[in-house]
Amino acid sequence: MDDGIVVTKYEHVMGEIPGVACYEAGHPVPDENSFIAASKALELVGSLTEKDTVLFLLSGGGSALFEKPLVPGEELQDITRQLLACGADIVEMNTIRKRLSAVKGGKFARDCAPANVFSIVLSDILGDPLDMIASGPAYPDSSTCEEALAVVKKYNLKLSERAMELLHQETPKELDNVTTQINGSVRELCAAAASRCREMGYTPVLLADQFSCEARDAGRFMGSIVRTHAAEGEKTAWIAGGETVVHLTGKGLGGRNQELALAAAPAIAGTNVNDVAVALFSK
Repeated sequence: MDDGIVVTKYEHVMGEIPGVACYEAGHPVPDENSFIAASKALELVGSLTEKDTVLFLLSGGGSALFEKPLVPGEELQDITRQLLACGADIVEMNTIRKRLSAVKGGKFARDCAPANVFSIVLSDILGDPLDMIASGPAYPDSSTCEEALAVVKKYNLKLSERAMELLHQETPKELDNVTTQINGSVRELCAAAASRCREMGYTPVLLADQFSCEARDAGRFMGSIVRTHAAEGEKTAWIAGGETVVHLTGKGLGGRNQELALAAAPAIAGTNVNDVAVALFSK
């Protein structure tokens, strides 16, 4: 390896890595450091040849952390907040974000050419759609302009004229310099959790690894499951994985996990707190 760049969330860099520049940036809303890090990565791959290989390690969260906007940064941040608040799912969000970015939707891999890109992906999206994980910087985009415009109409998003122009521009549909491998997913995480619970003496029960609903609905459901079986006296771990959304109606603090936990709380109220718990893990 000659050079490298790591981009992660704030307070996640644990120390120096020889030959690698580490950046911390904003999540879930991109910030100036997201833009700087992506620009540095583009500089790094700008003069590669067909003899070079780019090792690209990608995980959920990359849509915010790795970004070079084609609209003013403040506008991209506003659009991101609109998408987070309106209840759009991750596929809908990334269908929009790809078209407003110089690195998403396969554009980063295109800029690496003629070098080969070997992409290793940690998936956080149901079904592992490679073009949607972190908005697919190194994978051909399957979404269309029509789908992006439909998202704008569905959620009544407020976009500038420039942003609307970009939504009419198609993304790369073919890339011949990329090899991709998934090394982790929601399904594999649920399986690993079940294995660990079994080792700890619990009987694991996988409810679903494809949850896709409002966080409050998931919380009520999980709380009801726990309450129904709380009196059985058995050590059981009910496991569920997926992607929840929220609709913001005010200016409160918190996110999907907190909403899920608060929705589960009334259902488990009155049970023996030493016997039951709803535990949440996120990327």
